[in-house]
Amino acid sequence: MRKLSFDYRYLLLVAVLPFIYLQMRLFATQSQYADRLADAIEAETQCTRQTRLLIDQISMQQGRILSLEEEMKRQEQECRQLRALVQDLQGKGLAKLMGDVQAPVAAVVVMACNRADYLDKTIKSILKYQSPVASRYPLFISQDGSDPHVKSKALSYDQLTYMQHLDYEPVHTDRPGELIAYYKIARHYKWALDQLFYKHNFSRVIILEDDMEIAPDFFDYFEAGAKLLDRDKSIMAISSWNDNGQRQFVHDPYVLYRSDFFPGLGWMLSRSTWDELSPKWPKAYPLIIILSFFLNQTITYWDDWLRLKENRRGRQFIRPEVCRTYNFGEHGSSMGQFFKQYLEPIRLNDVQVDWKSMDLSYLEEDKYAEYFAGLLKNSTPVHGTDAVLKTNNIDGDIRILYRDQSGFEHIASQFGVFEEWKDGVPRTAYKGVVVFRYQTQKRVFLVGSDSLQQLGIREGK
Repeated sequence: MRKLSFDYRYLLLVAVLPFIYLQMRLFATQSQYADRLADAIEAETQCTRQTRLLIDQISMQQGRILSLEEEMKRQEQECRQLRALVQDLQGKGLAKLMGDVQAPVAAVVVMACNRADYLDKTIKSILKYQSPVASRYPLFISQDGSDPHVKSKALSYDQLTYMQHLDYEPVHTDRPGELIAYYKIARHYKWALDQLFYKHNFSRVIILEDDMEIAPDFFDYFEAGAKLLDRDKSIMAISSWNDNGQRQFVHDPYVLYRSDFFPGLGWMLSRSTWDELSPKWPKAYPLIIILSFFLNQTITYWDDWLRLKENRRGRQFIRPEVCRTYNFGEHGSSMGQFFKQYLEPIRLNDVQVDWKSMDLSYLEEDKYAEYFAGLLKNSTPVHGTDAVLKTNNIDGDIRILYRDQSGFEHIASQFGVFEEWKDGVPRTAYKGVVVFRYQTQKRVFLVGSDSLQQLGIREGK
């Protein structure tokens, strides 16, 4: 019996040993799995960190990606425009048009949008006098937008080059009530001038609008003006326009003046001036006076912006007594502003002036003040009220003193000339003096309170 019991325990011991071994192996295996699990968790944590970092980097790049996409769209649009321009130039032979013998005096660009009938009248007026001098004044039509009638009309002429400004960027006005059209016009001006100065490399550009006729001596006038512009850096631009150029206020087509007021409406500027203006060109275009009144604030757009002292920087403009352009556009973005009173009565010069034979050195900065002072000295002072009545009774030129803007406006309204000021300068004024003709030949000088002092004239002289 003892022997059998001993054998049983022995067998039990033998059975327990494998069990213990298996438990030890299982424990070792579990330890390995635990270590591997810990490693896996650590790896997952690192992967999560890297994933989050990558997500952050992707988020940071999203803005750049969007900007690049917008830039790509703009470049694609520009490429389409360039391809169209190249095809147009190839078809019309611009190189032949410009000629190999003589460099152009200036490019002539007509700014157009959606008035095909007006544009046709303007082109015909220009070609009437431009054809003999086409190599010196290459003609461009720059259309803002995609009006098919304007494009078709421009492309129907072989004597010009067509450009198209397609602007898909939305317009955001700065003030409530402003018209989007004026923002588009300002963008168009900048684009067209950049094209002509920087892509076509012209040294000067004459800017016209699609509702203008030109005088017979228009191109000779600007050729003479180009020489002044080149040698006198105090001249900012040459204009063909006189704001007080109505028939009753002008007489002599040979007379030119310097002015502190930018006239616009047919003007020429140089590339050096555009280099200065292009980077800071303003957003919009002149707004109608009615809107300015309702907003009760001074609103400045591109032509008024050019009239600011900070942009003129002491420079002046050359203008004629008798206009070399006539604006017939009663209907347009300005809604016929002042057309009946100021634009329709403008006298367009009809005399073929030989500008090449004329000595215009009196218009240079170092000579003009003395020349203009001489005109003033030979005028008769008129004082008191009833300026018009007193002027009627005096032979020869007269001058009338005004003390301030309200005084000027009162006198100007009596004669019917422009009363408007911009940045402290009356329209057409030179050193505060506005000059116009009265009763055919008589000059009337409206003289500011400090104008005589600026011109070196003592009171009573």
